[in-house]
Amino acid sequence: MEIIIRPIQISDNPIIAKIIRKSLEDLGANLPGTVYFEESTDHLFELFNSNKNCAYFIVELDGEIVGGTGYFSTDGLPTDTCELVKVFLAETARGKGLGYRMLTNCVEAANKNGFKKMYLETITPALAKAVKLYQQFGFEYLTTPLGNSGHNACNVWMQKEID
Repeated sequence: MEIIIRPIQISDNPIIAKIIRKSLEDLGANLPGTVYFEESTDHLFELFNSNKNCAYFIVELDGEIVGGTGYFSTDGLPTDTCELVKVFLAETARGKGLGYRMLTNCVEAANKNGFKKMYLETITPALAKAVKLYQQFGFEYLTTPLGNSGHNACNVWMQKEID
């Protein structure tokens, strides 16, 4: 099993958009107020390459794109905090330990970029398995959202010290 985690390329846009939307459909989380309906989901390369304070990484398994994740300096967050965003894996790639590897890569990259904390928003119960992974990775629950992500369907907010 060959795993490659690399920066997003423009040619990845349609593939990762499809993975994101299909994942949300599979989990019943294709709701208004999520990335499912955002136009930027179709243009992640452009979004993440327009700002030096963010990055998005594609995960390949045996030469096939199977997921991705990134970090973003979301409006309204403290300057030392970035948001973990768009963490998605194709159904065929789940349960292989890729999520943990993706998070490790993303946290290390954000820390190298000067961030001290990482924040995330998600939806339960639909994404309960993801929340369990975040907890194992050291994210702790918050009682209210931070920043201005615009994802008003999210009902779970978490944060982790990354320095």
